[in-house]
Parts: sequence; C-alpha cells; structure tokens
Amino acid sequence: MLIAEDEPRLAALLAEAIDETGWSATICGNGAAAVAAARTGDFDVLLLDWMLPVLEGPAVIAALRADGHRIPVLLLTARATVRDRIDGLDAGADDYLAKPFELDELLARLRALHRRGNPGLAVAHRVGDLFVDPVARRVRRGEVEVELSAREFDILLVLVQRAGQVVSRYRILEEVWDGDTDLRSNVIDVHVATLRAKVDKRFGRAAIQTVRGAGYRVDPAGG
Repeated sequence: MLIAEDEPRLAALLAEAIDETGWSATICGNGAAAVAAARTGDFDVLLLDWMLPVLEGPAVIAALRADGHRIPVLLLTARATVRDRIDGLDAGADDYLAKPFELDELLARLRALHRRGNPGLAVAHRVGDLFVDPVARRVRRGEVEVELSAREFDILLVLVQRAGQVVSRYRILEEVWDGDTDLRSNVIDVHVATLRAKVDKRFGRAAIQTVRGAGYRVDPAGG
C-alpha cells in the first residue's frame, strides 16, 4: 500500500492502521515522490491526499494514468463539494473519501479497491456474445456498447467471473458494497433488475438468472 500524505501525524496513523490489517505501508510526503514510487514499486493501492506539495493528487493520478499505470487510487480530501468529487473521479481516481473520515470506512474502501486491483481479476470475460472488460470497465453485447452504472458493472463482473455458478446475494454484498448495506433491503435486487434490462432484455436474452433462495447465476452460454 502506498500512502501519499504530507501531514506526518495523519500519515503515521494511516500506516499503523494499514499495517495492523496485514498490509505493508510506504509513505510519500509529496506528489512527485508518489509518482516515482508508484512507477517503480509493487503496490496494490494508492491512498492519495488531494492537497500535496509539488504535485497535487489529481496531477499525480493524471501522470500515472498517462503512463498506463492502473493502480487503484483512493483520493482523500477536505474538499467535499459535488464538483470536487466529480473532478477527482474524472482525473482517474477509483474512489473518493472526504475528510474527516471514519477509519473503518477508509479500510473498507481500501479492501474493495484491493479486490478490484487484483491482477487475477483483471482478465476480460466473454460469455456468449457478452463481453466484459474489467480494466477499461466496458461491456458489449456483440458489437453494441452497453452503458452501465458503477454498481451495475461491478455486479455483472462478479457474476461473469463465476459464469455457470450460483452467486449468493451475500457474496454480491461483500464484493460490490463491501458489506455496507443490509441483506434485508432490496438494493441488490433493484440493481440486478436494471442490469437485466440493459444487458439482457434489450437484446432478447436471459443470461442473468435468479436461483430462488440461493442468489443469481449467469448462463455460461450467454443467454
């Protein structure tokens, strides 16, 4: 884990919390050092403060993305307006957390990014004529591009990674929401319904199947 934070006390606190989870943490105190470390080091996730000396957070992300580095980035900032969040995500951040934050939420978001950044999960998947690219976060049915929300894409990825297998609602909850919702709510069902409408019903397919009392399954033939 790479931490780019110029407040020494906060950086030390973050490193201690991350070390306690079993990861090792490396601290950089400015944006240029963070770019250099990310380019040469083997890091799973970059925890990046927006207001850094030399290069600010968005500039760090832009430099890494321009070089083709796909390291997942969690951007930390005291700037909490909608416009700031949009600017941070448009710069290439994978997630955004406003200061002050709860440490438990920070660690949960880092776990989620770590899973998404796992090289073993970065393989493109083809199920029939349904194509899912986790790196570019693109979906196609045949030659038709399908626009999905972030949640819809993550649910579809969980399902196609296990095509032919039943995926429980609990597993979707853990991998897509990092456990941060209630199984008794219908939030998963609502997202799956909109996902079906976009990747199945629109094309006259039925790849995403409900297994009553168990979860969901993607037809390995693509529906």
